[in-house]
Amino acid sequence: MMIRIAVAEDNSFLAKAITEKIALFDELKLKFIAQNGTELIKMLGDDLNVDVILMDIQMPQMDGIEATEIVRSKYPQIKIVMLTVFDDDENIYNAIKAGANGYLLKDTDPETLFNGLKEVLNGGASMNPSIALKALNLLRNPIQNQSESDTEEIILTKREKEVLEQIAKGLNHHQIAENLVISSSTVRKHIENVYKKMQVHNKVEAIQKGLKNNLI
Repeated sequence: MMIRIAVAEDNSFLAKAITEKIALFDELKLKFIAQNGTELIKMLGDDLNVDVILMDIQMPQMDGIEATEIVRSKYPQIKIVMLTVFDDDENIYNAIKAGANGYLLKDTDPETLFNGLKEVLNGGASMNPSIALKALNLLRNPIQNQSESDTEEIILTKREKEVLEQIAKGLNHHQIAENLVISSSTVRKHIENVYKKMQVHNKVEAIQKGLKNNLI
């Protein structure tokens, strides 16, 4: 399956580096590069045949957070992966809040970027492990202030809890399979069951609900 990509990046050197990574994979097709959020929204208006946007955060005229909110509201079918040098708490929190499907650092190697794009299109949330840990810590604080009545009765098996814990550490299917000594397909099945029982659609939601209900 061909994955059609738009890039929002104002730094021409970094845009070239991203383009070179995309060019390494036959399954990836670069549609266009926008230099800021305003230009991105305009380009999407002219051509909506985009599967994923690789979104920078710090851009002139309209930053990546605002652009993400607009894209999520106007074109919810398009996935958004923040690709940035900034892994500080505020940016991660704002990106997740705006509706980003993933958050990767710009120095991510091509293979990780490629796998991250596939994961997002399969309904997952791609994150570098360091980002996932920060997201986890960010989600802990507001959740602790919620009342007990907000919790739900979610019953997971011992194995499903183990898989959820591994997801919370930012590990991918292959790493989880190795750690738990099970096959990748079994991991996928467990994740499907976890998502179904928790009524969530991605890693971030699963981690958030897992913490809220003391499953992690």
